[in-house]
Amino acid sequence: MNDQHTSKMNLKPERRERFSKAAKANIAFGAVLVALIVITAISSDTFFTERNMVNVARQMVTTGLLSIGMFVVIRSGGIDLSVGSTVAFAGLLAAGLQSEMHVAFAIAIALSVGVVVGLINGILIAYLRLQPFIVTLAMMGAVRGALFVYSETPTYATDAFFLKTLGAGKLFGVVPVPFAIFLACIPLVWFFMNHTRSGRSIMAIGMNPETVRLAGVNVRAQITLCYVICGFFAALAGVLLAARLGISQPSVGVAYELDAIAAVVIGGGILGGGGGNVGGMFGGVIALAVIDNVLNLFNVQSYYQQIVKGLIILVAVLVRRKPDN
Repeated sequence: MNDQHTSKMNLKPERRERFSKAAKANIAFGAVLVALIVITAISSDTFFTERNMVNVARQMVTTGLLSIGMFVVIRSGGIDLSVGSTVAFAGLLAAGLQSEMHVAFAIAIALSVGVVVGLINGILIAYLRLQPFIVTLAMMGAVRGALFVYSETPTYATDAFFLKTLGAGKLFGVVPVPFAIFLACIPLVWFFMNHTRSGRSIMAIGMNPETVRLAGVNVRAQITLCYVICGFFAALAGVLLAARLGISQPSVGVAYELDAIAAVVIGGGILGGGGGNVGGMFGGVIALAVIDNVLNLFNVQSYYQQIVKGLIILVAVLVRRKPDN
């Protein structure tokens, strides 16, 4: 009894230290974001215009949906590098199949491909115990090759509903439809992660999978579910991106996984599992969207933007690393 009591007493300072560290990191990132917005608003007359805000909302959708799926996977202790390729393949299918079938079936097939990719990733990782990095890296190359087999040239969307409503439509004449879909996904994922057995299990698996297994949870099934969810949201991102642009091509999606990982880590996610929440992830998506927009407004070239994002991930990982690291 004394040993158990001592153990609990020793855990409390560690938890307080971890939460205090996370709070300080969140405040620091928030302060930097606010300072960036203020400086940009002073330097640019276009930042707070309606046109620019709508543009930010539209561009946020792809990264946002990818970040939802990436958050679920990272929270469980994994990672998925195949999401960019899944975005491209889903977009090609959703746009290219419209000439052969009803747009609803084309979208359903595109989303199904994302689920299948996630299922394969999950089975290889959870049941065959392969490393997530290696599996999803291999899947990234395999899916990219498959989409080039499917189409080496861009495919164009032709369905009016797909283009005018799903892609360019606005709710109440203000909110872009793709952004509204993304916003609707946030509370759904929050409810799943916090108020369902599977969601709570995923949250716990990132902390200690063995403890979860001893509690009677099928850890392998839950990890597989994480990658299925990630694949679905990657495919949904590809469908909405194709709808917004009206075109999809095999080269789409390269390095998109970097944006998703950056958003999750900025929002409090810890690579290796055990940290972050849906609200923090959403904040990370907004922060990254603002950073992208600021860099674009100041005409920063794309390769410099990739350098900035890489540095952001590095700093965020260093700040949010686990205490035992």
